[in-house]
Amino acid sequence: MLKVLIPTILLFPTIWLVSPKWLWASTIAHSLSIALMSLTWLKWTSETGWAASNMYLGTDPLSTPLLVLTCWLLPLMILASQNHINPEPLNRQRLYITLLTSLQTFLIMAFGATEIIMFYIMFEATLIPTLIIITRWGNQTERLNAGTYFLFYTLAGSLPLLVALLLLQQSTGTLSMLVIQYAQPLLLDSWGHKIWWAGCLIAFLVKMPLYGVHLWLPKAHVEAPVAGSMVLAAVLLKLGGYGMMRMMIMLDPLSKELVYPFIILALWGIIMTGSICLRQTDLKSLIAYSSVSHMGLVAGGILIQTPWGFSGAIILMIAHGLVSSMLFCLANTAYERTHSRTMILARGLQLIFPLTAVWWFVANLANLALPPLPNLMGELMIITTLFNWSPWTIVLTGAGTLITAGYSLYMFLMSQRGPTPSHIMKLQPFHTREHLLMALHLIPVILLVAKPELMWGWCY
Repeated sequence: MLKVLIPTILLFPTIWLVSPKWLWASTIAHSLSIALMSLTWLKWTSETGWAASNMYLGTDPLSTPLLVLTCWLLPLMILASQNHINPEPLNRQRLYITLLTSLQTFLIMAFGATEIIMFYIMFEATLIPTLIIITRWGNQTERLNAGTYFLFYTLAGSLPLLVALLLLQQSTGTLSMLVIQYAQPLLLDSWGHKIWWAGCLIAFLVKMPLYGVHLWLPKAHVEAPVAGSMVLAAVLLKLGGYGMMRMMIMLDPLSKELVYPFIILALWGIIMTGSICLRQTDLKSLIAYSSVSHMGLVAGGILIQTPWGFSGAIILMIAHGLVSSMLFCLANTAYERTHSRTMILARGLQLIFPLTAVWWFVANLANLALPPLPNLMGELMIITTLFNWSPWTIVLTGAGTLITAGYSLYMFLMSQRGPTPSHIMKLQPFHTREHLLMALHLIPVILLVAKPELMWGWCY
């Protein structure tokens, strides 16, 4: 654990002490070396399930894929931000990279925490850098409104969780994930216990986000700079899924009855947000709503509580993290050139940037779950386990899959095909940096086709 956490903390002095000329190169090289070092976690040698470096930090096969995804994303965020942060004063550039690095530090400590209360503190700490990134480096004046939505939705959801955790500590005497699974099952029968159950999960359902408490997500995504959108889509939403997986182990007797409305809401959300995507004119807003739709499927898979559901959820989380991050990068490259996120005003780009159109095409195919990509594997596992639970769910999940294909093709056709508008002139060509960025998103997705057990090995 410390082999990645300590180099991440050492990145802070690197950012502030390195000469201005080498700021971007050295931070990208340093963060990429951390990402490569994190790949050693994928070689799992422990027999017991946990590999702990001390009492409070450890990894198990559930947190490992998410930790590697977190570490992989930092160099990509720095690469993506280089163009639009470069003109700013030097100290502001340094502050921006410092915020991204602090976000990675908090996320590593959240996914690596063995104490639930430490996970909760780090879960909340990720709010601060994200909020500063959205409200300080966002594009429009609505960024303050988006920051307020983001903060209050997340805080309103997570304060009941703190109370629920304190009650859990009082009744079991421990909040260690290593011990709590062996604690006496709680006798949960009163109304108070049902409210406690809801308190344990609502924070994570807001973070996922579940349809109904999702309004903060499109606002935050649309207003955030590219690195904010990337980390929000790729890792911060996954914190909700990870927290739910950890908590569901303890909530067992009650979950059988209380889980119904949430599963129905998640499945209905897939249809509703998919339909909203078909009506979007704003490119980033469309990608943000597609994230809500995919995470609804993940929430359904987790709430079912079967090994297939959990496996499918984690596979879809990793695959969606890489693919939606790539889509936000592509949307940003188009925005930097045309200065418009409206798809009608920035269409027909395939004629000007043919190679970029290939990246768009592959990213959209991955988003609509093309076989044999892990997106399809995760979706099929969740759809199968939901069908096993109730055959009627196939109506909702099947319609959701069709709508996903519809809006993915709509996004590609609107942004790449058609006549190029006459106001699009003198666009700067694509840089190698941007092609490298897309390749680094796509290569892990394609490699996971060859070895998917890196993601789901924990279930068996």
